Amino acid sequence: MTLLHYTPPITPFLTILYEDEDIVVVNKLSGLLSVPGKAVAHRDSVWTRLAFACPGIRVVHRLDMATSGLLVFARNKTAQAALQRQFEQRTVSKHYVAKVAGHLPANHGAIELPMRCDWPNRPRQMVDFLHGRHALTFYHVIGRDEVGDIVRLEPYTGRSHQLRVHMQALGTPIRGDKFYADAAAFAAADRLLLHAELLAFDHPTTQQRLSFTCPAEF
Repeated sequence: MTLLHYTPPITPFLTILYEDEDIVVVNKLSGLLSVPGKAVAHRDSVWTRLAFACPGIRVVHRLDMATSGLLVFARNKTAQAALQRQFEQRTVSKHYVAKVAGHLPANHGAIELPMRCDWPNRPRQMVDFLHGRHALTFYHVIGRDEVGDIVRLEPYTGRSHQLRVHMQALGTPIRGDKFYADAAAFAAADRLLLHAELLAFDHPTTQQRLSFTCPAEF
């Protein structure tokens, strides 16, 4: 991934919502990488910042740089394996909130469109019925404004850019999306209006179900 003029936000520097001996839950800022990039100029990330406070922190999942919201990190190898297994088995509950340009075809529904990387234009992804991998998103309209719908998105699968591609495919791109929005939808916001609002999983040690909610700033 090429990141030109990477200038991640620094205020707040890091927002930790919960921590114990096994896990740390944070609210990621839009414009900040989840993990470091390969180039020295792209080393700043949620993981990098968190590592100062929690040495040995381990990655469990990621959010796109432009997406804000909830991320869980593990503090040891055992917790990391347990959490990653939950993501693989799709027992983690998560939903996002987004503001799109235009109106969805119904108040709720499912989008099942296979996806693959658009290699000449990576990191962009694309719908491909022949070679794409299965991708399924559930949506529910929760509000409207003068530009379009406010929608809750629940990805069943976890393909790269899945929510962004699926919203574009319905003709309702997420506002501020530099990859998939048309000029008007891109100009409708100064950032990608996509936020990971809810994350729920079983604690890797106690097995207690934990649920975190973090409202979007937008």
